[in-house]
Amino acid sequence: MTVPKNTNNKEGENLPYKRKVLPNVSQLAQAVLNGEKASLARAITLVESAKPDHWESANSLIEKCLVKQTNSIRVGITGVPGVGKSTFIETLGKNLTAEGKKVAVLAVDPTSSKNKGSILGDKTRMAELAVDPNAFIRPSPSGSSLGGVARKTRETIILCEAAGYDIILVETVGVGQSETAVSSMVDFFLLLKLAGAGDELQGIKRGIIEMADAIVINKADGNNVKRTKSAEVEFKRALQLYPPKDNGWVPIVHSCSALHNSGIRETWDVINEFVKRTKTNGNFLKNRALQNEHWLLQTIEDHIKTRFYGDTTIQTKLAELKGQVTQNKISPFRAAELLLELQRNKV
Repeated sequence: MTVPKNTNNKEGENLPYKRKVLPNVSQLAQAVLNGEKASLARAITLVESAKPDHWESANSLIEKCLVKQTNSIRVGITGVPGVGKSTFIETLGKNLTAEGKKVAVLAVDPTSSKNKGSILGDKTRMAELAVDPNAFIRPSPSGSSLGGVARKTRETIILCEAAGYDIILVETVGVGQSETAVSSMVDFFLLLKLAGAGDELQGIKRGIIEMADAIVINKADGNNVKRTKSAEVEFKRALQLYPPKDNGWVPIVHSCSALHNSGIRETWDVINEFVKRTKTNGNFLKNRALQNEHWLLQTIEDHIKTRFYGDTTIQTKLAELKGQVTQNKISPFRAAELLLELQRNKV
């Protein structure tokens, strides 16, 4: 098929037809509620947009999707690079879709601090799950967001739930101690570990251990089985140093081999047991309410930051003060006070 020339471009440059115009918010919301994958992807693109003129449409879209009541389970999955998060998620996801469940995977890739780019290659790492009709995989760049998640992960979760996905798996960047924000937006927080990687005693010092509802030691296969059993004992000892969780749950430690689909079923049984118990004692809904509270506070912080740095007067003064700070003519603290005072006087 010959692609016609686009006369709006440089002479001789062949480009495909322009993309279709984005449907209005009501149409897009209805398409999402109908479970249309393409529309869900477009909806996520809209809410992830950093353009101020898209914000009102994105907010309206989220409000229209919030009205749908779901019985979803939100699971955060973290672990250092190389622990096998993608393999674990694909194996777990395939087990769940085989049972007729709809699974959405929100995979967050780290963004380069130099060129601001992200690989976004999670679909290639989960090749089989990516073509499963009951699965939806959405890779997103972490951008400048801290905590191992993307800036609009909460909104994306809402959209996936509105589209009918029962299980939302949030795969985080996996960068270490700062990876905590995901715990404020999921029901169950799963930490993947490796045996023999020196993490057993380090677990005592890491705050992320305290938030985990389960520690699963992956790659328990071949010559690694013995080391895995030893690591299980060490992690169980480490967890005894922490006080009980407010919801009454005692974190579980066990091992699995995502590559060989061993221990994955047991992991899902643990998650189901957690959900059952917390729904019974009321902590499940309490946690969901706290998630909305965190969402509100994070949104306020995002808006304040965006408006501050988007102010042309602030931009001009900031450029001036940067030069003074680098030359040690003024302290960073004093420069920040001057900028904030300038902002306050404009309100």
